Amino acid sequence: MPQLPDDLDAVAVRTWCSLALEALGRERAEIDAINVYPIADGDTGTNLYLTVESAAAAVEAVFAAHETGTTAPATADAVRAMAHGALIGARGNSGTILAQLLRGMAGVLADGGDAAHLRLALTRAAAAARQAVAHPVEGTVLTVATAAAEAAQGDEPELRAVVRAAHEGARAALAKTPEQLAVLGRAGVVDAGGRGLVAVLGALVEAVTGQAPVRGPRTGSGKAAAPVDGGSVVGLPVGGVPVPADGALVEGPLDCPEDVDGGGPAFEVIYLLEARDEQVDRLRTRLDALGDSLVVVGGDGLWHVHVHVDDAGAAVEAGVEAGRPYRIRITHFATESGHDVRVQAEPAQRAVVVVVPGDGLAGLCTEAGATTVIARPGEPPASGELVDAIRRAHAREVVLLPNDAALRHTAAAAAEQARTEGVRVALVPTRAAVQGIAALAVHEPDRGFDEDVVAMTAAAGATRYAELAVAERQSWTMAGICQAGDILGLIDGDVAVIGADVPATARTVLDRMLAAGGELVTLVLGEDVPDTLADALEEHVREGYLAVDTVVYRGGHQRAPLLIGIE
Repeated sequence: MPQLPDDLDAVAVRTWCSLALEALGRERAEIDAINVYPIADGDTGTNLYLTVESAAAAVEAVFAAHETGTTAPATADAVRAMAHGALIGARGNSGTILAQLLRGMAGVLADGGDAAHLRLALTRAAAAARQAVAHPVEGTVLTVATAAAEAAQGDEPELRAVVRAAHEGARAALAKTPEQLAVLGRAGVVDAGGRGLVAVLGALVEAVTGQAPVRGPRTGSGKAAAPVDGGSVVGLPVGGVPVPADGALVEGPLDCPEDVDGGGPAFEVIYLLEARDEQVDRLRTRLDALGDSLVVVGGDGLWHVHVHVDDAGAAVEAGVEAGRPYRIRITHFATESGHDVRVQAEPAQRAVVVVVPGDGLAGLCTEAGATTVIARPGEPPASGELVDAIRRAHAREVVLLPNDAALRHTAAAAAEQARTEGVRVALVPTRAAVQGIAALAVHEPDRGFDEDVVAMTAAAGATRYAELAVAERQSWTMAGICQAGDILGLIDGDVAVIGADVPATARTVLDRMLAAGGELVTLVLGEDVPDTLADALEEHVREGYLAVDTVVYRGGHQRAPLLIGIE
C-alpha cells in the first residue's frame, strides 16, 4: 500500500488530478442531467471533466520531464502545471470557475502543502472565484467553494482532517443550494457545478487519506438519474420537462433565478486571451455591458474569457482590442418561442476529424470538408478536445487523423470514448501533418467505410515526412552534436541533418528523401518563412528531379518553420 502523504507534495497532486478525472468521468452524465443554471444546456459535467482532463495532462507532462531523474518534480511545478492546464483547457461557465479555484489554490500550495497552507489555499480559491464572476449568485458552485473553505478553518494540524472537513462542508452546502436558488428548487436538483466541485474535493480526500468519501448528496429532493438501456442516463425533470439522455436543451435560458420565462443571450463565447491586467479590467466592463454569465479568470498575461451574449462578433472584437484572443469557441442557441433550443440536424454518414499544427492548414482542411483541431506550439490537444471535435463533426462514421506520433494514445482514448456514444470511429495513425493531407486527398465519403479507411491509411503510409526545427540547446543527435541555434532536419522523426540555415538544410533534406524516389513534394511553410524559400526549393526540385511535382501550402503559426512530405 502506498504511503499516505503528510502534505500535498507533487505525487499527491498528481494522484488528486487522476482521481478527480475518474470521479468526474463516473458522474459526468448525472451532473449534465441536473444542469439547469445559468443555462439548461446539459453540459456542466462534461465541461468539468474536460477542464480537469487538461489539468491532469499538464501535471503528467511535468512528471514526464522528470522520468530520467531520481526525484519527483517540485510541488510548486506540479500545482502550477495543474492550474495552467485547467486555465487553457477550461470549458463552459463551470469549467472556467473551477480553473480559477485551482489557480487560487496553486498560488498558496506552491509555498507549502501542509494543513495550514491548505486552509489558506481554499480561502484564496473561493475569494478568487468570486472576484472572477461579474455578478456572483448564491446557491452555485461559489457558495459550495466558500463553505468548503470555511469548514476547513481551525487549528487542526493534520492534513487529513482538513481535507475531510472541507469536503463535508461542501457536501452540506450543496444540499442547501435548492433553497438558495429558486430555479434549482423548482427543478428539484442541486447545483450541477457545486456537485462537480464536491467530486473534485472528494478526490482530494481519497488522494490524502487513501479512502474514498461517501458520495452524495446526489440531486436533492430525493431525485436521482437512473441508468437504463445498458448505462445511458435518463435525466431529471428540469422545470417540469425531462432532460433526455443525449443532453439536448429542452428548456429556456435560466440566467435569472427570479425570471425563468425570459429569453437569454443567443451565443456562448469563450477564448484564451494574452493581455495586460489593465486591459482585462476594461474588457470586463465592456463584456459585462454586452451580456451575462461573464467569468474572466487567469493572470500573468494569460486569461480565459467566458460570456453569454447576443453579439458574438462584438465579444470577440472586445478581446482583440484588449490583446490577442485565440482558441475562440462560439456556441449558438437558436431562439424558438422565447426558449433556447439546440437544433440537431440529421447526422452525416461520414466525416473526417484532423489535428493540424497551424491556422493555415486548418483552413485548407476545412475547405476539404474536415473538422479541425489546432495543436498550437506547446499545447497539444487533450482527448476531450478530440472527442468534442468528433461530436461537432456530427456523423455516424468518423475517420480521425492525429498527425502526430505523440498523440497516438490521446487519439485512441478519444476514439474509444466516441464509440461509447454510438459513433463508428477509425483511427488512421498519421504521424505528421503532411501524412494527414495525403490521407484527406484520397478520402471519398461515398465508398464503403472500411474501403475509405484503407485507402487513407495507404496514402498516409506512402508519405515520408520531414520537418525543420531550431535547436534550443547543445545536444547529442543521430546526426552528431548540435549547438543552440542550429537548424535541424528531422526525417521520419529522427535528426538526419544539422545545418546553419533553413534554405541549405531544406535542400539537403529534400535530396536525401528524393534519393529514394518520389512523385510529389509537399511543402508547408511556417508563418515567418518568406515565399522566396518555397520558390527556391521548387526550383531545386525541378532542376534535380524530373517528373517530380511540388505543391506549397501556408501553415500559419506552427511549431516548425517548414514541413516536407514526399509521396
